[in-house]
Amino acid sequence: MKQIFDTVSATCSKEVTKAYSTSFSLGIYFLNKKMHNAIYGIYGFVRLADEIVDSFHGYNKEQLMQSFRVDTFIAINQKISLNPILNEFQRTVNRYNINQELIDTFLKSMEMDLEQKTHNQLSYNNYILGSAEVVGLMCLKVFVDGDDAKYEQLKPFAMKLGAAFQKINFLRDLKDDYEILGRNYFPGIDFKQFSQKQKEVIEKEIEADFNEALIGIRLLPAESRRGVYLAYYYYRKLFSKIKNTPAEKLMDQRIRIADLHKLGLMFSSLLRNQMNLL
Repeated sequence: MKQIFDTVSATCSKEVTKAYSTSFSLGIYFLNKKMHNAIYGIYGFVRLADEIVDSFHGYNKEQLMQSFRVDTFIAINQKISLNPILNEFQRTVNRYNINQELIDTFLKSMEMDLEQKTHNQLSYNNYILGSAEVVGLMCLKVFVDGDDAKYEQLKPFAMKLGAAFQKINFLRDLKDDYEILGRNYFPGIDFKQFSQKQKEVIEKEIEADFNEALIGIRLLPAESRRGVYLAYYYYRKLFSKIKNTPAEKLMDQRIRIADLHKLGLMFSSLLRNQMNLL
């Protein structure tokens, strides 16, 4: 029965999420249960594409990415894939009517990582759009579950939240991106001479994204707001830790939050949500 394969596909996507991100796994857990598989499906798909360009050294990344792109749209159009991650993703896309343009925009950003090492303002904006903002929109499709008016209302806020998350990831992963992968996402910055003033400019941009995103989180349906706020709250704390780290130190270490501290943040965010202190 195909139902067995679909169950296996959902389990695979969930395991990928748990293996790669404890923070997002916690956020998904506190969404309404009916949304779990769909958000796991989106994360699993996004993670596979990201791994191709970031981790599969010694393999033909261009060929892998091209095959992944082709297989993705075949899966969506045929409503099945023997790749369990793509099978779960296509189920989510077809169930929630996720626009294929969002998927194409995401894949284009991943493909940029194959060759482009530095960015100007235009390519930086395009990369943020594809790698983060449209992922937020895919998730929003699940959160509003067919309410097109709500989707349009919350769309700009979901994009800002995705952008904030991605920019924080850039700062968190600065050392590996620059020294191992040879990438510099922020336009006009030489990380050999990265200054506190330049860091503060980036932080001001992230702060503005977060402030707008929170407006949208407050407007989310209750069944999705708790989990999204948890992810927001965790990234806010990570951002605070990055802000308190001198610019030169970001090139020496990867800033993270210990798992035990994440549990404390989880309880704190749930209490704030319950008391309507967002």
